[in-house]
Amino acid sequence: MLSYIMETVKSCGPMLLRATQVAQSVSEKEGQRNFVTTYDKQVQQTLRKALLGRWPEAHFMGEEGDNQEDTLHGLAFVVDPIDGTTNFIKGYRASTVCVAALQDGEAICGVVYDPYTDSLFAAEKGRGAWLNGEPIHVSGRRLSEGLVCLGTSSYYAELTDHTFVMARALFDAALDLRRSGSAALDMCYVACGRAELMYEEKLWPWDHAAAALIVREAGGKTGQLSGEPLPFDRSSSIVAGAPRAYDDFFEKGLNRL
Repeated sequence: MLSYIMETVKSCGPMLLRATQVAQSVSEKEGQRNFVTTYDKQVQQTLRKALLGRWPEAHFMGEEGDNQEDTLHGLAFVVDPIDGTTNFIKGYRASTVCVAALQDGEAICGVVYDPYTDSLFAAEKGRGAWLNGEPIHVSGRRLSEGLVCLGTSSYYAELTDHTFVMARALFDAALDLRRSGSAALDMCYVACGRAELMYEEKLWPWDHAAAALIVREAGGKTGQLSGEPLPFDRSSSIVAGAPRAYDDFFEKGLNRL
């Protein structure tokens, strides 16, 4: 299964790299600063056709369109066709294609592809995580020695103030902050040791399902700000990190600011 998902996800890369007149393909979705392009829809259609063509019995949850299919029973694919759509629109070149496979509500495969650097992150439950076929592992550094990636939850104005309260506290607690505009990319950077922690106040399953498995299989930890496990049937906050940095985050009470 993982090999097929990897091939399918990577085949979507040229759709992003060859995209033209992206700004003319944009429409707005519910919420502020929440955009979709015709390319998001095309990539999702490609993934849906390929994955359900191979596993027709599976459920399918994609960011674009009807997202109400069951992800807690049987086989389900959770898809973000372009994570980092605003980056894509602006030509910022930090966007990813993400697919997770779930079995009875538990992630079993995850793939995140950054076509701009040709970086294919992948994981299989119980077997580890890889970047372009090479094993990856989270760092052993503490929060004070690490980089923190944050998402600004820009679609949800009510979360802005608290997001930046936490950002200020983490700026003081860590080496520095980073903001890529792609939650999946941030999590994959944690998984391969380029950063030690990421957090965001509100994400949906398609934002985190694939990358969170990659973090866990690389030896990291994931959860909500409350400390509870990540859900696959609703939105939630997220924290993902290398074990020492993740534990520091909670022990210092940074989730309770």
